[in-house]
Amino acid sequence: MGIGPSTKETSLHHFRDPLLEVVSSDPEIDLMGIIIVGTPDADEEKHLVGTRAAVWAECMRADGAIVSSDGWGNSDVDYTNTVYQLGVRGIPVTGLNFSGTMAQFVVTNEYLDAIVDISKNPEGIESENVGENAVDALDARKALAMLKIKMRKKEHQG
Repeated sequence: MGIGPSTKETSLHHFRDPLLEVVSSDPEIDLMGIIIVGTPDADEEKHLVGTRAAVWAECMRADGAIVSSDGWGNSDVDYTNTVYQLGVRGIPVTGLNFSGTMAQFVVTNEYLDAIVDISKNPEGIESENVGENAVDALDARKALAMLKIKMRKKEHQG
């Protein structure tokens, strides 16, 4: 996916993805699958891919979703739209995203209330150090814990 924090991840990181390991090993969670969505250039296509991912999750009757992104800036459009599309469909959603010093998205919505910043650099910048720009197990556990809270709230409201 594009130029950004993902360029610092090793192939081993992808084969042992911390988010997948944390979610798949949790006995309270039934991992239904992973949806991989690219980052198109055109705004119309950015909105299309997020909507399709959310419709897919809705059709699968997902109880919740964690949206992860390894980009920032222009990739925020796709990311925030996907989170929004899940939220408006009543699917509890949390996420992981590289924010760093930006600490905010280029576009926002009300469903971005549980996003974990994966930047590990003390200055909050994208660095050339392996591991400072990628998801780790603690990030994944935070996102999963927030998702469980949101799912329980929905269960008690419904």
